[in-house]
Amino acid sequence: MTRSTESRLIVISNRVSAPKGSNSGSQGGLAVALAAALRENGGIWFGWSGEVTEQFTGQINFQREQGVTTAVVDLEEQDVEEYYEGYANRTLWPLFHYRIDLAEYEREFAGGYQRTNERFADTVRPLIEPDDLIWIQDYHMFPLGAELRRRGCQNQIGFFLHIPWPPRRLLGTLPGAQALVESMFEYDLIGFHTEEWLESFCDYATHEMGAKIENGVATLGDRCVRLIADPIGIDAKEFAEASAGVQARLAFRRMRDSADGRDMIVGVDRLDYSKGLEERFSGYERFLIEHPEERKEVFLLQIAPPSRVSVETYRRIRNSLEGLSGRINGEYADVDWVPIRYVNQGYPRDVLAGIYRAAKIGLVTPLRDGMNLVAKEYVAAQNPEDPGVLILSKFAGAAEQMQEALLINPYSAEEIADAIQQALRMSKDERIRRWTVLMDGVQREDVTWWATRFLDALKQARPVVTAPEKAGM
Repeated sequence: MTRSTESRLIVISNRVSAPKGSNSGSQGGLAVALAAALRENGGIWFGWSGEVTEQFTGQINFQREQGVTTAVVDLEEQDVEEYYEGYANRTLWPLFHYRIDLAEYEREFAGGYQRTNERFADTVRPLIEPDDLIWIQDYHMFPLGAELRRRGCQNQIGFFLHIPWPPRRLLGTLPGAQALVESMFEYDLIGFHTEEWLESFCDYATHEMGAKIENGVATLGDRCVRLIADPIGIDAKEFAEASAGVQARLAFRRMRDSADGRDMIVGVDRLDYSKGLEERFSGYERFLIEHPEERKEVFLLQIAPPSRVSVETYRRIRNSLEGLSGRINGEYADVDWVPIRYVNQGYPRDVLAGIYRAAKIGLVTPLRDGMNLVAKEYVAAQNPEDPGVLILSKFAGAAEQMQEALLINPYSAEEIADAIQQALRMSKDERIRRWTVLMDGVQREDVTWWATRFLDALKQARPVVTAPEKAGM
């Protein structure tokens, strides 16, 4: 592929996902999008290697696979504990998902977060050429743009947030919240998945900091940043093709054989308290209680690979779900049927595509989610002639685009139970009608549309000019 002559793209994220072969089926949607953008523009994907070193040296490991150059660095154990496990995942993640009861505010976490972002800035700065576009990803790196500016970087820098932005009163519980938001005004463009998250950012910036918002531009002092709502999608064409591939067909047949004529409900979520898994199990139990005639005719397959296993709140959610699924199965199971199949491991995307295709219902019920690509993957994997039904939390970012799903309040066991029953009884004509609208949106606003829309906006953003340079003009 011919590289764009306009500018290179420098993608910076906490973790770097090197492109894999087309048969691996294990790459996530974000990795697919960023790799495609890098292949088109040329450039580098920079971030943490996932490895730990005794002493941070800033030594970069370069690799090139399938047209994408990756550049990764190792971090010290203290960096991982304070920056990643601490501030990113024990402070920011729960707070930005509205769980201030779980957020931990420790000065060591905040200090490690700032220090590690400074180390990233020191390491990546020599790789950046004057005409490069810089695209920083997610909550791990809020201050990175400001740190690059301090190191003389005058490039156009964009930032995309892949999680929700919390309401003003919740963000106000974060020590140093104003300094964090002020640092974001060093970006030229900030992207959010939904208008709701964008409006929450504007509400804080205006009411707490005196920023002015006009025509999609936020101004604070002499700094201006453009704001856009740009919902991420999936590679719909690739995922639909994967659902018809060999591994997907094998997974589909395996699930249909094991279902033994029963309808399957599927949930696929990283093991996280934001995903509403306890509430989901309770809603499914309510369905079993209210519709005893449906028992033995349906089962729930919940795939929940563990994550962040060193963080105590994640260990607690795993123990809770194991106890809850065990109790439900113990109370309602029969010798030839269990209501919940609970699996704590991940599967490649092509295998998941076959599992999705075999499911009568896709149950996606996060309590709060920036987007949720599982909802879109479920739709893309369906058989157009006999599609399943998507049940989706109204608090997922995807709900704005997916109005033809059965939208529910994930906190309500009754709404979950009612939606399951409605989906099971839904006629084929209605299922096809709803799926057709959903699939049209998934295909139209796919991952390439998302990345292109953001990068086009970033290219149009005005280059930053610092105050001293203004004075000398």
